[in-house]
Amino acid sequence: MSPAGANSTLSLLRWMRRLAIAGVLLCFVVVVLGAYVRLTAAGLGCPDWPGCYGHLSPVGAASSAAGDSAYAGRPLEAGKAWREMIHRYAAGSLALIIVAITVLAVRARRARVVSVAFALTLLATVLVQALLGMLTVTWQLKPLVVTLHLLFGMTTLALLWWLTLSLPVSSWSSASLSSAGRTALGGGASPLNAARQLVLLGLAALIVQIALGGWTSSNYAAVACPDFPTCQHSWWPHADFRGAFALRHGANIDYEGGVLANPARVAIHFTHRLGAVVASLALGLAALFVLRHRGLAAARPRAGALLAALALQLGIGISMVIKGFPLPLATAHTAGAALLLLATLALLRALRTR
Repeated sequence: MSPAGANSTLSLLRWMRRLAIAGVLLCFVVVVLGAYVRLTAAGLGCPDWPGCYGHLSPVGAASSAAGDSAYAGRPLEAGKAWREMIHRYAAGSLALIIVAITVLAVRARRARVVSVAFALTLLATVLVQALLGMLTVTWQLKPLVVTLHLLFGMTTLALLWWLTLSLPVSSWSSASLSSAGRTALGGGASPLNAARQLVLLGLAALIVQIALGGWTSSNYAAVACPDFPTCQHSWWPHADFRGAFALRHGANIDYEGGVLANPARVAIHFTHRLGAVVASLALGLAALFVLRHRGLAAARPRAGALLAALALQLGIGISMVIKGFPLPLATAHTAGAALLLLATLALLRALRTR
C-alpha cells in the first residue's frame, strides 16, 4: 500500500474509532433515557410519531394539543412530552452516527478496517429499532413491542461495543493467551474453549434475563413482589403463569399502567427473579473459571470487571425492592443491565485469539 493510501486508511480508522466510542456512549444514554421515559409514564407523552402533537418539539405542540380534536383524549403534559422528545432526539442522533459508520465502512472496504456486512447489520438494527419506537407509540405501549424495543436497543449497544473492541488499537486488541491456556483438558477441550463456552452460556442467560426485565417493566409488574427475598411473603407465591406471558390482548387497548391482573404480574416478577438467579450463576461461573486458570491471565481483568458489574446489578435490584422501587434505582437497574452486557462482551472478546 502506498504512503498516501496508508495515511487515508489510518484517517478512516481514527474516525471510525471516534464514531464507535461516541455511538457506545450515546446508545447507553438512549437505553437509560428509554427506561426513564417508561418509568415516569411518559411513553405516550407525545401520542404521535416522530413529532409531538404534529410539531417538532413540545414548544410548538402546546397550541395544537389544545385545539386539535384528534388529541382530545390525551391532553399535552409538557414534562412528559419533553422527556419523550429528548429521548427521540438522542435516538435520532445515534442513527446519524451509525449511518456515518456505515458510510466509512463502505469507503474503507478494500482496507477491511470494518466488515461492510457488520456495518450494514448495525444499520439494519437501528432502523428496526426506529420502527419499534414508532409502534411503541402508535400501538399504545403494547408490552411485546416495548420489550422488543428494549432488546433491539441493547442489541445496538452490543454491536457498537463489539465494533469498538474489534478496532485494531493496541490497547484494545484481543488479549493474546499463553500456550498454557490451550493445554488440553479431559475430553479434549482446552481452558480457552471451555471459557468461551461458559461466557456464551452466560451471555444467553443474560439476554433472556434482559427480555424478562423488559416484560416485567412493560407490564408494570415490578411492584407485584414488594418484599425480598420472598414474594408476597411466600417462597412460591400464588401466580398466573399462563396469563403472564400471553402476547396478545386484543386491538386498540391502551396498555399504559398495565392490563394484567395481579396474579399474572406476580408470575412475571417471580420469573424475573428466578432468571436473575440463573443468569448470576452462569456469569459468575464463567468469570471465576477465567480467574482460576493461569493460562487465561490476560483475560482476568475483564473477568473481574464482569464480577463487579454483576455484583452492582444484583445490589441495585435488591435495594430497589427493599426501598420501595424509587425512580433513581429503577432507572439505574436498566443502566446496570447495560453495563453487565458490555462487561460480558468484553470478556468474550478477550477470549478470542489474534
